[in-house]
Amino acid sequence: MRGSMATPHPLDLIAERVERLLLRHTELERTNALLAEQVASLAQERDSLKSRLNAARGRIDALLERLPENNHPKDAP
Repeated sequence: MRGSMATPHPLDLIAERVERLLLRHTELERTNALLAEQVASLAQERDSLKSRLNAARGRIDALLERLPENNHPKDAP
């Protein structure tokens, strides 16, 4: 009788493992949600930076258009 008291029942072991797996699943769902938020935030930041880059390129192009033709280094004697 003493040996059977020390050895957990297989169903108890399975139940314990299932509980641990459910906890782990919940943790992973939370982590996944946080990572999805980070991805969305970084995508928004990327899009904002792309927009700013395009605006800066437009300003540089406009400035280059205003330069006189003879100021280009390749045209210099």
